[in-house]
Amino acid sequence: MSLKGKVALVTGSTSGIGLGIAEALARQGADIMVNGFGDTPVIENVLGDIGKLGVRTAYCGADVGKPAQIAEMVAQAQQELGSLDILVNNAGIQHTAPIEEFPDDRWDAIIAINLSSAFHAMKAAIPAMRQRGWGRIINIASAHGLVASPLKSAYVAAKHGIVGLTKTAAIELANSGVTANAICPGWVHTPLVERQLQARAESEGSDVAAVTRAFLTEKQPMEAFSTPAQIGALAVFLCSDAACTITGAPLSIDGGWVAQ
Repeated sequence: MSLKGKVALVTGSTSGIGLGIAEALARQGADIMVNGFGDTPVIENVLGDIGKLGVRTAYCGADVGKPAQIAEMVAQAQQELGSLDILVNNAGIQHTAPIEEFPDDRWDAIIAINLSSAFHAMKAAIPAMRQRGWGRIINIASAHGLVASPLKSAYVAAKHGIVGLTKTAAIELANSGVTANAICPGWVHTPLVERQLQARAESEGSDVAAVTRAFLTEKQPMEAFSTPAQIGALAVFLCSDAACTITGAPLSIDGGWVAQ
């Protein structure tokens, strides 16, 4: 398929899942607005690598925990790249603690970045999508948008909220040419996860392979990570004509996690 002529904004796209999605969309011809934190050399490398795929790029360092900056980012994408056709709400943070010990400020930050940011971005992007009669909203939820785990109250609440927000948008936009779906990954192999596995292996005096198997099978029956590239491929499919009637769906890519 081709997304040539389309513009995508992917939040949290300087690394990990967001970067994988941005690269996948760019390979199909979409121009990309990158968003996320990082040192200038890192951001320049990301923009350079995506640009090598033959698309236009732009960058916005908006803090997605702040609604005004989100609205400005959507406006910047429309101004610099000409439109905003594909919105991928991916940015997220995590903190773990029992509910009775969970810091108030961490709860507020996780809800703001993992949930409210998607609402504010959608609110800003939907009017122009409606006007053009085409748009794709892809919210990155999680297996934790469908099931819970202990010590992750804010994250689980936010991701369940993302699934509900997605369903509401899908109903409201059903006959507008705009779809809204949620991708629900399980364990994803990112540089951050790799570092965590290595640290865990060192602390337990074990090897990375054994630690990896234990890590995966704590939650999912398939002993394999998903990859950012695979999640990017699913995002590309959701932008295709073949997916034009898929809307309001929480799509699991989780090695069977929620099938148990």
